[in-house]
Amino acid sequence: MARVPYIDEHSNPELTPLIESIRRERRGKLIPVYGLLLHSPEIAEQWMHFINAVRWKSTLSARLREMVILRVAFLNDAQYVIDVHMGHFAQGDGLSLSECEHLLIRDIPVGVFDPSEEWAIRYVDELTTGAQVCDATHEANQKHRSDRELVELSVLIGAYNMHTRMINALKIDPEKSSIPS
Repeated sequence: MARVPYIDEHSNPELTPLIESIRRERRGKLIPVYGLLLHSPEIAEQWMHFINAVRWKSTLSARLREMVILRVAFLNDAQYVIDVHMGHFAQGDGLSLSECEHLLIRDIPVGVFDPSEEWAIRYVDELTTGAQVCDATHEANQKHRSDRELVELSVLIGAYNMHTRMINALKIDPEKSSIPS
């Protein structure tokens, strides 16, 4: 059960335009993340814009994006994010179920992913678990990615560390459907 009650949109009519915007951006639903973030409407709105930009406005492939999100969620024990991305995005964005399952274990066997993806996973692991990326990992990723992609990769990892940690702190309920309206 969430540590903070979800916003009751009927008791907060001033939030109606923002809630409608969230629904348009989130599969027609007021999903639990935003049901809690709406306690701070300005943050909820900016969070949505930021996460949208990180996910949909970058040059990273959808496949790599979902790999990163699942790996960060695994490392931060954020089951909510794992469930949402496994259920709605990962396979549609080019990951097999087996590849998804490998992203959810500590030591991924060599050869499951191509070398550029393996280096990206190492980048995720280092930045998430130690808040640093060693020179060797950075240089290896630099061989496979443009400067823009390195920035976007770093921001994606940071954004989903923020996202998963907020979700864990507030103990957001699983996304079964949406916040009751």
